Amino acid sequence: MKRFLVLICLWSASLFSQEMSFEEYDPNSTLVVPQHPVTRAKYPVIDVHSHHWNTRETYLDSVVAAMDTLNIAVSVNLSGRGFDLIINPVERKLDAENTFFRTFLKNVKRKHPGRFITFTNISYVGIDEPDWTDKTVTQIEEDAKLGARGLKIYKDLGLTLKYKDGRRVPVDDAKLDPIWAKCGELGIPVLIHSGEPAPFWQPKDKYNERWLELKQKPNRYRDPKIYPPWEQVMKEHLHVFQKHPGTTFISAHMAWRTNDLATLGKWLDAHPNMYTEIGAVLAELGRQPRFARQWFIKYQDRVMFGKDLWRPAEFNVYFRVLETADEYFDYYRKRHAFWKMYGLNLPDEVLKKLYYKNALKVIPGIDASGFPE
Repeated sequence: MKRFLVLICLWSASLFSQEMSFEEYDPNSTLVVPQHPVTRAKYPVIDVHSHHWNTRETYLDSVVAAMDTLNIAVSVNLSGRGFDLIINPVERKLDAENTFFRTFLKNVKRKHPGRFITFTNISYVGIDEPDWTDKTVTQIEEDAKLGARGLKIYKDLGLTLKYKDGRRVPVDDAKLDPIWAKCGELGIPVLIHSGEPAPFWQPKDKYNERWLELKQKPNRYRDPKIYPPWEQVMKEHLHVFQKHPGTTFISAHMAWRTNDLATLGKWLDAHPNMYTEIGAVLAELGRQPRFARQWFIKYQDRVMFGKDLWRPAEFNVYFRVLETADEYFDYYRKRHAFWKMYGLNLPDEVLKKLYYKNALKVIPGIDASGFPE
């Protein structure tokens, strides 16, 4: 009998000593609360932060079909010239007829007019050369004539971009000033992504909220020995807005300040030419529904809808967070949010501004006739 009891104890202990990683732990909630999944936005949406790397008509057809289902009226492709600059970054043939940029514009105009807006991009190849700035300004002018309605700047500026001598190119480098000024002159906005989430710079330990993401995507860690401080990059980011009050800037991903909306509000207060968008930061908003709701009401004229990667199934979570008062529902990617989402239940007028009114005000070339007042 004694031996039997010992075996039972050992067996019980083995059950509870089975190891399970945090990545594997994914419990089913037993909470029973009202649920209101949203599969279609309440009002037509202008998605100001999207990426499309395909010009084929079949691809565009499939995107527009999904947009119709979701009630997305316009998708802003921020990668208009990015493909061309990667494939042929040195020559940058502005008059070539077979570039991704021209083909995308042509196919959209012929097959789906009004459903896509295209931003251009710039290459930093040759940035050490004295004529780089002039050539880049010329490219932006030419692209605007062809149909570009804005300029997208990627995060390599300020983080990884360097001169030949090894010096980092800061976001507010004076060599870029004519570019920002030209966009203001042309009346096109600059959607600029600077930095990354601040925890990417912090120690990869049990206190870091982004530990799981850094484990699964180790290249996202920003070693302070290699990268400039997060605070420095964002200081440069804001300095650009200050230096160019005549240019409209859209700070991508809510300037990575969704974990501190009060500070983001101060930045908006200090820079009247600064707007922002919610691409890839919904997880932060959905865990602070009361304060975030107050913030969106206060800054309703300065924020736009953005999603980032084109993954149609993920839009439903955005709409549910923004439109409902639902509690404790899932985000779509654990490494971004191991917590649950709560709805902001935004007022209709705030939703309209977030979904389309602010974008109509900021981004030229969008036909406003199909949107409600």
